[in-house]
Amino acid sequence: MRSERLQAFTDGVVAVIITIMVLEMHAPHDVTFQALVALWPIFMSYVLSYVYVGIYWSNHHHFAHLIREVTGGILWANLGLLFFLSLIPFTTAWAGEHGFAPVPTALYGVSLLTTALAWNVLQVAIVHAQGKQSVMKQALGSDWKSKISPLLYLAGIVLAFVAPVVSYLLYALVAALWIIPDRRVERFLKEFERN
Repeated sequence: MRSERLQAFTDGVVAVIITIMVLEMHAPHDVTFQALVALWPIFMSYVLSYVYVGIYWSNHHHFAHLIREVTGGILWANLGLLFFLSLIPFTTAWAGEHGFAPVPTALYGVSLLTTALAWNVLQVAIVHAQGKQSVMKQALGSDWKSKISPLLYLAGIVLAFVAPVVSYLLYALVAALWIIPDRRVERFLKEFERN
């Protein structure tokens, strides 16, 4: 299988995930600004989750260009990633509805952590499929962001029971680290596409 089919399937699932998230946002029943302002936790959780889903989609798009052939291992790792991504709408809705409540904040962090771990599994599957001269491994380099992100998520999960606001700040920090695609990967991708 070529990577285009993997990309097309992932694009479809990501579109559904974003649609589900936006459908979870309901207009206030009252017509006042106070009623609208009361929904800010829901809106902010949606924005953060939208950014996360966008980051995964963007990075997946970049990495798919580094894959010539899709193996069974890559397919299953990709399905694992999509499974954990598909849980984000649920945890987003629960966390948004309950503001800074500890358990929803922690569960939101768990969904972000498991998605990050699934992303790492996908990277490993691609590197394994490509062998010793893995293009993916060369493009990733030291990949410090993939190593530090799970630690920040774990800290956010633990802190959710003490200082939930700090948890959200850590979750936002991880998103900020990833929002701009790694320039090394982009440069390597240009070289790879020329060959």
